[in-house]
Amino acid sequence: MGVVAHIVWLARAGRNRAKAALAADMASVRSVVADAADISDGTAGVVTWAGSWNGQRVQVRTIVDTLATRKLPTRWLAVSVTEPVAVPGTFDMMMRPNSATTFSNFDHLAHTLPKVLGLPADAVLKTDRKGVAFPQDLIAAHTGIFAEGRAKELLITPNGVRIVWLLAEAERARYGVFRQAAFGDAGIDPALIERLLEVMSGLRQAINRRERQAA
Repeated sequence: MGVVAHIVWLARAGRNRAKAALAADMASVRSVVADAADISDGTAGVVTWAGSWNGQRVQVRTIVDTLATRKLPTRWLAVSVTEPVAVPGTFDMMMRPNSATTFSNFDHLAHTLPKVLGLPADAVLKTDRKGVAFPQDLIAAHTGIFAEGRAKELLITPNGVRIVWLLAEAERARYGVFRQAAFGDAGIDPALIERLLEVMSGLRQAINRRERQAA
């Protein structure tokens, strides 16, 4: 009975930690996106908030990715500005795309794009449409944040812009013994959310401004 009671206690403690972590993440998101609402659809390991920031519709999502084999589970932060962008299709820039992910359709995009000078050396570019051009000079001017090594993806579509950021890898000891993806105190930093939103908002405005000037 002692073993069973200990297992029950561990399960209860785990649920309590998860609830506290979710509440802390919600508070962090709402400190930047004041009207953020939880719109999660029940997908395991995924929590999504939506609201408005500086007059633009935005989303903040956390994803626990356990798909990659022979690697520790990872926790990603995906921040999006869900407003129109004047691009002719999907532009997906992935850093070091050496394994499948649960957060992106990058592997399903059929066409690889040539890369202009100024984009990250480790980036691979793909699109869903052959023969289309994207303002890569403008995009390159807004990718300085990728030099820090934690930004994984920049996705631009006619419906918005998204950056995916590595929050943490699972604790090796706990995952190795219990196969539980625990991430310690790796919460969401409000300053990071704000910074990513500012980068994407600036990029979106630059693309749309050039399109208006060319019209």
